[in-house]
Amino acid sequence: MIDRSISDLAFAAKLIDFEKAAMQVSKDVFETPLLPLRLDDRNLMLKAECLQSLGSFKIRAGANAIETAEPTTLTKGVVTASAGNFGQGVAKAALNRGLPVHVIAPNTASTVKIEALHKLGAKVDTVSFDDWWEIMMTREVEVEGFFIHPVEELSVIMGNGGIGLEIISKFPEVDAVVVPVGGGGMISGIALAMKALGKTPRIIACEIESSTPLHSAKEAGKPVSVGRGASWIDGIGSTSVLPKMWPLLNELVDEVIVVSHSEAAHSLRVLARDSHLVVEGAGAVAHAAAMRSKFSGKNIVSVISGGNIDFSTYSRILNGDDF
Repeated sequence: MIDRSISDLAFAAKLIDFEKAAMQVSKDVFETPLLPLRLDDRNLMLKAECLQSLGSFKIRAGANAIETAEPTTLTKGVVTASAGNFGQGVAKAALNRGLPVHVIAPNTASTVKIEALHKLGAKVDTVSFDDWWEIMMTREVEVEGFFIHPVEELSVIMGNGGIGLEIISKFPEVDAVVVPVGGGGMISGIALAMKALGKTPRIIACEIESSTPLHSAKEAGKPVSVGRGASWIDGIGSTSVLPKMWPLLNELVDEVIVVSHSEAAHSLRVLARDSHLVVEGAGAVAHAAAMRSKFSGKNIVSVISGGNIDFSTYSRILNGDDF
């Protein structure tokens, strides 16, 4: 199915397709709240995917990927590459259906996410980030089972589109949606679902300063290789934009904001203090980007992508460490 451009398939999706995907995953996914954050100069709403089942939006994509797979392809189980959250989504959906799951994770994945995978019953192999990224680029694994890519699947993008449907249903006057970007499956699904509804808020991607593949690609007009520095933030940040996702990201994303580690740490503390939310690094990046002065006077949604963060890291940041 991927042989036909993933971007062509995604751009061809209709509203009924996104609504069908949302219905398919309804037993695994619930509609997360839009929480207002009290501010004087803007109307900021938090799409609290950190409250989602398994603590991340990735259950939407994982469940839809399992639901839409041909049963005959699943007889030997499921394999995926994941930094943790998508693996959990696939594992829950697959194991609930009696299917074994094998997750290949990078050695940069947080301990809490790896432990969660084991608790769900998934088999986990940890490899270097470079080896893991090679799997992301090539889809080639030396493990038996049906491989589900965490980004480059129509089912993944469609599953994530439910976030866009929910935002518009509750906040149709939104001017901009701020989304943390790793591979681009979530931001693509959100943007396409909103377009299917006839809504076109500005779609703002955000990245962490230690790894800015989308920002660099937008500047160059094509995917380019970038460095990847040390970071306490996982789930976003890679060495390049996935080539098959570039047409979607280039077309759908209006702007990329790069956030510093100190900004992200400050946002994590603000969200804990003011909204009583436990948020992982990628979600904090989205909040930090939404706090930029350019959004003053606007109706903004910040997608708080997840809340799966190592407790030791979380404690250090709450106590003032910006790493």
